[in-house]
Amino acid sequence: MITISKEIELAPGYDVGKIGPLNELVFFDIETTGFTPYTSNLYLIGVVYHQSGSWQLKQWFADSMAAEQELLTSFFQFITKYKTLVHFNGDSFDIPYLKKCAAQYGISPTFHQVQSFDIYRKARPLRRLLGLENLKQKSIETFLGLDRFDQFNGGQLIECYKEYLTTKDNKLYQFLLLHNEEDLKGMPQILTILDYLDILHSDWVMESHRLDGDSSHLFVDVTSQIQLPVPFQFACTQFQLYAERNTLHFSIPVYQAELKYFYGNYQNYYYLPQEDRAVHKRVAQYVDKGHRQQATAATCYIKRQGLFLPGIDCDDLFPIFRSDYHSKVYYHEYVDDTDFINTYLHQMLLAFC
Repeated sequence: MITISKEIELAPGYDVGKIGPLNELVFFDIETTGFTPYTSNLYLIGVVYHQSGSWQLKQWFADSMAAEQELLTSFFQFITKYKTLVHFNGDSFDIPYLKKCAAQYGISPTFHQVQSFDIYRKARPLRRLLGLENLKQKSIETFLGLDRFDQFNGGQLIECYKEYLTTKDNKLYQFLLLHNEEDLKGMPQILTILDYLDILHSDWVMESHRLDGDSSHLFVDVTSQIQLPVPFQFACTQFQLYAERNTLHFSIPVYQAELKYFYGNYQNYYYLPQEDRAVHKRVAQYVDKGHRQQATAATCYIKRQGLFLPGIDCDDLFPIFRSDYHSKVYYHEYVDDTDFINTYLHQMLLAFC
């Protein structure tokens, strides 16, 4: 086994204190020749951590097939000094792989002593909103404008490692180390992708909101304490959004219509055909029996004329209006109130994530 230790330059733009104290975090990544330890080999484990005011990189490299067990033992011993293990998709691949690999040697993993923080899982809700082609680490780096020297992917390096075992070519060795190093150095930097998630959950200050001249669109500008590293825009039928720095600019279509609100417990209502609405039985009991009938799910409604915004299926926050009972298109009644607009926009964004 070869152990590499060196100081590296890193400048994460994200407040890692949101994850935990800097000296209690360790970033890690593994390189293997396949997806399962039963038919492949672990040949490299790397970590990045902060110590004595600087960022450090450590790698354990298997210069022979026989070094796999030594890699595992060294890594598991190392992470016992930390409280949070940060990784990219490690919950699905790296950690299960290492557990299975360790079991083959009768080694007890020490993952139970650290918390797991998976950047991939945290960022996954943002894929649609940010228009990412996929959620690979390199794709996130590209979105954030981060460059890397390594031009290989893990699959391409499998043959590279197999050739190294035969030739011990130093150039191949450097390629293998560089790929792992770039992944590790990229993790603290791509944490800024979480700013986009944080801004969705942050408190917003309403800077302005207005209806256009014919009340067909609502324009809203809000600001947050969160600063976005890269602007983005998103458009769907419910709203359009452009975000830059700490400001979100919304454009929401507004519909002027007569829509229906359907009560859930229709057994407790009568439908009044002449008035085309449902009334609770406590009130409708005084209506002539010839002018009322037991409400059904489709007739248990009241009608409302006004301005409506595109809605989501979330009756806990705002009443849901529809054109008819079977419609899957939802609306919320527009209220000219900053608290309503603020809550509405938060919920719409979170629903799309």
